[in-house]
Amino acid sequence: MKKSFVFIPAVLLVLILLNSFVLKEKEAKKKPVKVGKSAGTAHIIFRSTDGGQTWQDISEGLPEKLQKEGVWRDGVFANDHGIYLRAGNGFYHSEPNAATSFWTQENFPGRQRNITPGRDGIFAYDFRGQFLQKANGTGNWSPVYGDFQHQAMRIDTTTDWMTRNYHEKIVHNVFETREGTVLVSSNNVLFRSANKGKTWEPVHAGGGAMKLTASDGVLVATSKEGILRSTDDGQNWEYVIREEGAGIAVERIDGGFAAILNNPETQTNSVHISLNGGETWTAIGDDLLPSWGSVFMKRIGLLQSLPSISSIKQVGKYLVCSRADGIFRSADRGKTWQPITLPSTEKYGFSLSVSGNVMYVMPNKGC
Repeated sequence: MKKSFVFIPAVLLVLILLNSFVLKEKEAKKKPVKVGKSAGTAHIIFRSTDGGQTWQDISEGLPEKLQKEGVWRDGVFANDHGIYLRAGNGFYHSEPNAATSFWTQENFPGRQRNITPGRDGIFAYDFRGQFLQKANGTGNWSPVYGDFQHQAMRIDTTTDWMTRNYHEKIVHNVFETREGTVLVSSNNVLFRSANKGKTWEPVHAGGGAMKLTASDGVLVATSKEGILRSTDDGQNWEYVIREEGAGIAVERIDGGFAAILNNPETQTNSVHISLNGGETWTAIGDDLLPSWGSVFMKRIGLLQSLPSISSIKQVGKYLVCSRADGIFRSADRGKTWQPITLPSTEKYGFSLSVSGNVMYVMPNKGC
């Protein structure tokens, strides 16, 4: 019987070996941060108060099914009052410095899955633009912005699948400024209301599913063409990054902002920071980008995916980034990065939430 051989082209073999060498060289420069023992076994959500040095499992009290089902993309956030989570038929809250894992639960009156903090309380909303708000210090959820869809349909006459099937505008994100101005990202239009939702006006078109943040009176937003900035409470917007790809995340950090952009040519994400109110930006985090060999192999089909940066936060003195393969921190404004070791758990990426010096991590397992 004749033996058959499969030959690998020499150039591909060289690239594979080179990529392996580059990855090992990068990892050799990084010393993992040691992790403390997990306090629980549910592995749904973890908390660290020392920049990722040690971790506490605070999952006890949450539904066990969350371990497999996960939480919706915008179903969790943290602020000075702790961490809030929307899952199943419930709404959950855990204090920021509780000595033991403890969650308060309340039944949720609607089907809105997304939650976000506001000036006077917590907003819950869905893609069809049904809004609820829980005022600070109360346990009641009340409908708000009931006239949004009517006004949005009248203002924006663009026809898409949502308007054809539901006669409504799809809602992506909601953001409220310190002044009480509300901005709603809907389809390709950013709507603004300065009178608690009584009237709405379009302030930017063509932005896509925009995400927003604010610092010292300056608003920054993602756009499918880059990063936008407003200095007049969201009335007017200008591009401050437009050549690096689509904006996918913006965050407030000490002294300014951080943003993540996606390059459509290389299919990789890059991190940029601004320390002057969003006027100018600097790229950081080269160590977190995949090597050129990995990018080439992804392009020709030898790799299915790349470990792209999905979020960036400030926690204490550190900048913290999450990728599909782990979480990394930097103590020097992104010049160098160190991997953070998490308790043993299945990993499909991570959701990060931060408030002050407290960091929460949820391994992504579902929707």
